[in-house]
Amino acid sequence: MSRIVALGEAEGVKAFAMVGVDVVAVSDAAALSRIWAGLRDDVGLVILTRSAAQMLGGSLHEAGHPLWAVMP
Repeated sequence: MSRIVALGEAEGVKAFAMVGVDVVAVSDAAALSRIWAGLRDDVGLVILTRSAAQMLGGSLHEAGHPLWAVMP
């Protein structure tokens, strides 16, 4: 079964842990890029905060990454 990961600032993602989502709190672009590049094959969906999506920029659209969604 695929995992869901919430990725971004702690305040924006911590509540997802209550419903079984794996939460990864990051606040700087370098750490975010490392985590994004290192996501394993068992991750089926990544929920991103708006600022995390902006920091990742074009790398979101590179082949080989899981499905992702940006929080409104």
